[in-house]
Amino acid sequence: MQTGSGETGGAAAARRPIAERSAPWAVALAARLARSRVTPNQISLASVAFAAAGAALIGLLPHPVAWLAAAACIQLRLLCNLLDGMVAIEGGKQSAVGPIYNDAPDRVADSLVLIAAGYAVALPWLGWAAALLAVATAYVRVLGGSVGLEQSFAGIMSKRRRMDALTLGLAAAAAETWALSSHHSLAAVLAVIAAGSLWTCVTRTADIARRLRRA
Repeated sequence: MQTGSGETGGAAAARRPIAERSAPWAVALAARLARSRVTPNQISLASVAFAAAGAALIGLLPHPVAWLAAAACIQLRLLCNLLDGMVAIEGGKQSAVGPIYNDAPDRVADSLVLIAAGYAVALPWLGWAAALLAVATAYVRVLGGSVGLEQSFAGIMSKRRRMDALTLGLAAAAAETWALSSHHSLAAVLAVIAAGSLWTCVTRTADIARRLRRA
C-alpha cells in the first residue's frame, strides 16, 4: 500500500494525528491530487525536494530573505507530509512500497534542514546532534510498533513541532540578522529542538516499557 506518509493496511492505526487533515482546503486539495496522475510516493519525494531547497537556502545564502524563503520551504515540506497520506488512504492510491516512503523521506528531510541550520550558525555539531536525535525519535516510535504496540507520535518534539520550531527560528533569525547582524535565535531554537527530541526519546521509551509490562 502506498501512503507516502506511509500508512498501510493495519498500519493505518499508526497514522500520525494531524488536525489539518479534516480541513476543507486540505480535503479538496487531496481529492484533486487523487484524481490526477500524481502518486502519494511522488508527493513524499517532493517533501525531500522542498527540504533540500530549504537546506540550501539556510546553509548557502545566510541572508534574511533566504531564511524566510527556507521557512516557507519547510512548511511546504509539511504540506507534502499532510497530503501524501490523504491521497493514499482517502484517495485509495496505495501500493506495496508505501512503508518505505513512510519514514525514509522524513528522516532525510529532517536531517537536511537541521544540519544546514547548524552550519549556518557556525555550530555544526548542534545541527548534527539535532538531526541525530530527530531520527532517534522516529526510531523509538517504530521500535514500539516492532514489539506489537501501537506506534506513539506523542512527545514534546514530534516532527511537526520540530519543523514549526525551526520555521519560527528562521523567521526570528531573519529579523535578528537584519537588525543586529547576529543569529543567536536560530542557535537557541536548534538547542531546544535537540533537547526536546532527546526528552521525546526518553518519554516514548518509558511509555513502551510501561505498556509492555502491562501486556
